[in-house]
This record gives sequence, C-alpha cells and structure tokens, in this order.
Amino acid sequence: MKYRIRKYVLLGVLPAMLAFASCSDYLHKLPENTVEAAAVDYTQLGDMYKPVSGVYAIARAKHSSWGTYGLISVRGDDVDKGGTPTDQPEFLSAKLFQYEDIKSFWALDGTWGSFYNLITIANAALESLDKYAENITTDADRMRYRQYTAEVRFLRAFTYFRLVTLWGTVPLLLDNQQLQVTKAPVEDVYRYIFSELEYCIANLPALRPNEQPDKMGAVTRYTALALYAKANLYRENWQAVLDATNKIIGSGKFSLYGDFYQLFKIPGKLSDESLFELQFTDFNTGSGDIVSPDQWFVFQGPMNGISPIQGWGFMSPTDEVRAYFHARGETVRDTTTFLLTNHVTPSGDSIRASLPGQPTAYNGKAYTPSDQITPGRTEYGANNNIRILRYADVLLMNAEVKIRLGQDGDAPLNLVRARAGMPAITGATLEDVLNERRVELALEWGNRFFDLVRTGQAASVLRGFVPGKSEYYPIPQNQVDLNENLADNVEPTPVSFE
Repeated sequence: MKYRIRKYVLLGVLPAMLAFASCSDYLHKLPENTVEAAAVDYTQLGDMYKPVSGVYAIARAKHSSWGTYGLISVRGDDVDKGGTPTDQPEFLSAKLFQYEDIKSFWALDGTWGSFYNLITIANAALESLDKYAENITTDADRMRYRQYTAEVRFLRAFTYFRLVTLWGTVPLLLDNQQLQVTKAPVEDVYRYIFSELEYCIANLPALRPNEQPDKMGAVTRYTALALYAKANLYRENWQAVLDATNKIIGSGKFSLYGDFYQLFKIPGKLSDESLFELQFTDFNTGSGDIVSPDQWFVFQGPMNGISPIQGWGFMSPTDEVRAYFHARGETVRDTTTFLLTNHVTPSGDSIRASLPGQPTAYNGKAYTPSDQITPGRTEYGANNNIRILRYADVLLMNAEVKIRLGQDGDAPLNLVRARAGMPAITGATLEDVLNERRVELALEWGNRFFDLVRTGQAASVLRGFVPGKSEYYPIPQNQVDLNENLADNVEPTPVSFE
C-alpha cells in the first residue's frame, strides 16, 4: 500500500510504527518503546518524521471512533441517541446520566483504552525522536526536531484534553516506564495540557494547517493556540483565552469559509477556517486503497437510506434544538445542520421518510452528498474529513471573553452571524454569544454539553443532571478491576512534571 506523505500527512502508517499499534490498551501494563524492535537507524535524519507520521495515523483512528464520538456528543440538549431503541441502549443511559448502567459499556472501556494506547504511542515516538536528536549537528535539524516533537506533543495534549473532559481525574503517563498508575487531580491534568501546548506554540510554525509544506493539514502554532484557548475557557482563565484567540485572529491567516453548507463537505476540506481536521482519503479512486474513519459518518447516516446516503441513524438532532433554530429564523445553519427525512437536500439527494421509531432528522454536518463521493465508493462519507477545531469557535471564544472582561465582543460575533445570514447585533451580551455557540456548533463534539456545564446551566436544562456527579463519566469497571488505584474511593495523587 502506498501513501503519498507529501500530500496527506495524516495518512502515513509507516512500517516502523506498526509495532506501536500493538501496544496494550490497558493501563495496568505499560508497553516498552517497541521502536527498537524495528531496527531503526537513528543516524538517518531524513527518516526523523516517520514516528511523527505514525502518531498522526493512530490519532486519526482513535479520535474518529464512532463509540467515542457517541460518548462525547450524546449528553447535550442538541443530540438524541438516535438509532433504534434497542441498539446501543447505553448511549441513552449516558444521555440520562444513569452512569451505573454504563460502567461496563464497551464504548466507555474502548475509548479509555484507545486514548491511553495513543498516549503510550506518542511517548514512544518522543523517545525515538530523542534518539534521532543524539545525531543532530545542524541548527536546521534541531529546529526540525523541535517542530516534530511539538506535533507529537500536541496530539498527546489533545488526547489528554478529551480524557479530562470525559473523566476528570485521570492518570498522567509521563513516560512508558512509569511503574505506578494513579489518578491525577483535574487541575494537574490541565496544567500538564497547558505546559505541553506552550511548548507547541513556541515550536510549531506560524502557518495555517493547509499551508504546511509537504504535509498539508499537519498541526501548527495556531492549532495549539486554539486548543490552548478552549482548555482555558473550560477553566475560566479569561485573559489566557483572550490572548490566544487574539493571536489567531491577529495573524490574518484565517477566515470563515464562505459557504456554511459546503464547509462540512468535500469542498470544505482543509479550508482557511480549519485549525484541526482528521484527514481521510480514497485517493480519488473508485476502488482499492482507502483511508477511512471508524464508521464515524455511517454511525450518523440516515436509516432506511439510499446508497451511498445511508447509515445507522445515531446522534440525531433533538426536537428542542430544531425548534430553537426555527424560532431564531435560522436558514443557512438549519439547512446545513439538520438532514431532514422525507426531503430532498440542496445537493439533490432524496432522504426517505422515517419508519416508526426512527429519527426524523439526522446530523447534516456528517452528510456528504452522493455527487461528491468518488464514483465506485459506496460508504457514506467516503473521502471526507472530520472537522475538530475551526475558526468560528475561535471567534466566538474571543467574543465571549471580551464581554466577560468588560470589552466589546460585537465584531467577532457578527462575523459568525454574517456568514449564517443573520443580522448584526450591537452591544452583544454574554447570553447572545452563548446562544450563538448553541447554533453555530450544534451537533459538534459535545460543545453544547460542555458549555452548559461550564456556565452552570446544565442542571436546569438537562434531564437527570446532578451537579457534582454528572459532569464526568465513571472510569470503566474493567479498568478499575485491573488497577485499584482508579477506584472511586481512591483520592487522586498530585503530579509534578516540571
């Protein structure tokens, strides 16, 4: 199988990295750095990017897991479980915060294991990069080494961000030789994320991801700044959010993609709005090699559909969020966000009427029109990317913290509204910005749930939410059985990593 690394940096599953993929998914047994088994010649500095490329490949697979996406997304008031009532009922338990019913849920354990598998892979890749560094003699190669380590450290920090937002107190694996695995306090996990991202900001190039030479889509300084802003938003570090978002906006490199409908489809791949995407490709061929996500698109595709526009129907929009869009007079974002049944899309695809018990709308942001799918491919979403961080979120974070700090947030807010065909607001309030986030980021990566939690609204909006109990999932029972340090009654252990 041949991958064009020059064009698709996230696609290269290189032979030296295959050993990484076999690392244990569990925390009771940490893998050693298996790169040594691949007989790598660390004097060949031209190969120094290979471990980085391998981490991207594994990160792409782990972060596109449909089970993981369901756990991240389902708890907000914008998303229903979807599917049929008897299919994956644990997602409904998660949505209703009935956490005792999901402690043995395969997706909960699989997500935990996959993320720590990725972290051990990143740790091993950094050890390999250090071995290359022992042979560096030029400033140019030292700069490449710092940039490559920053790319890996970003992917690791992003994974920890997912872990801490899902579980709160989670282990920090500082290296693969760590003998004791204990939970770290939430504050320590965030401090570690911030420390890692500060290194990334200092060492990654000041480019858009789509400007990266020879590795289009690789993370950049602005990717790290966007995640830094988002993590600080969740910790209410308003000035840090303002500083980070101002740097992204002030760079002048980013702009909102003009067509919101196409932003999430093939034409919008790696646009100037994109700060981080999981990349996939079918190499523009109708058969043969394809790099595809773990049924991420199919998971959310229309039930009772017409090939290739069909899927399992999960993570469907709620009636409440659809009514909210309607009450606001949303048109552009309504058409994009909700893929209606018994309806013909603007792209000409007929979506059949739902059967009893099926959703009446699906996630339109996971919809790839049939006329954009490479002829010969039949899988829903084939050749599309998964958007993770985008400039619209940066603008809305900037508007929010400006208002919180007594400044004027109208300009960034109205850029987002203008793209959606909505009138400008003068003297925008915090409520205005949070409402805008609700519609702009609907059905994307649990943004609505996390916004409700951080603003103290979750208990009044979400049925079954109990403050102090519902913010975080329970650590999977399988993991607790393997390591008693992860039990609920064991206090987290502070971690020093400076």
